[in-house]
Formats: sequence, structure tokens, C-alpha cells
Amino acid sequence: MTVDKNQPIYPISVAAKLLSVHPRTLRIYEDEGLLKPARQGNKRLFSANDIEWVRCLRKLIHSDGISIPGVKKLLELTPCWDIRNCPEEVRNRCTAYRNRTVPCWQQVSVACSQDPDRCLNCEVYTRAMGRAAQEQRSQ
Repeated sequence: MTVDKNQPIYPISVAAKLLSVHPRTLRIYEDEGLLKPARQGNKRLFSANDIEWVRCLRKLIHSDGISIPGVKKLLELTPCWDIRNCPEEVRNRCTAYRNRTVPCWQQVSVACSQDPDRCLNCEVYTRAMGRAAQEQRSQ
């Protein structure tokens, strides 16, 4: 049986315990746009990939001394249109391409930000969240 690392199964209390952090830390990362847990009503649910991403965030912030705004800036350096190889005509219609100050999943006017499930299934979003976790594991 294979485990789907994208499956949100951990409530915030369990995720916090696995990470040895206070649940408020996870809420702060979410408020800052660095983490987007799944929602089931008012409950936040975290996947194994979310847990790995938070481990990476913790390393960047506490071990490497990068501020939260610095981490956000690093995430902006790889634009989604490069990852997805969007043709120019698609890029020109894309809100995320026209407004490159924040990732598409943080832009209120972008369709996918209005449907949180689309972000969880978005190749660009999951790559952005997973890339940093992979880099942490390789170090």
C-alpha cells in the first residue's frame, strides 16, 4: 500500500506535535501565505508534504537565518509560467504573470485562489512547496 503524501490527514495539534512547534506557529505560516493546509469546515488538515515543507521553513528561518519575507521572496524567484512552460499567449492572459509581486495562490483575483482545492492539486503550488523540502533533505 502506498501512502499519498499529499493526503491531508493530520489535524493542527498532531502536525504541531510532529514538528515540535506550537500550533500558533503553523497559523502564522498560513497567515503569511507560506502554508496552505486543507480545510474541513474550520479544521486545518496537514499532509505529510505539508509537514516536510514546514520542516524546511523552520530550517530556512532558524538555521539559515532567512526572514519570512526573505523566504517569500525566494519562492517568487521561480515563476509558475516557467515551471509549466506556458506559451506567451497564455502568459499574457494570466493574472499571476501580470502581477508578479506574489505567487498566484496568494492573489485574491486569481481563480485558483478562490478555490483552495485547486491549489492543493496544482503542479506549480505543490512543486513550490515540495522543492524547498527536497533541498532541505539533500543538505
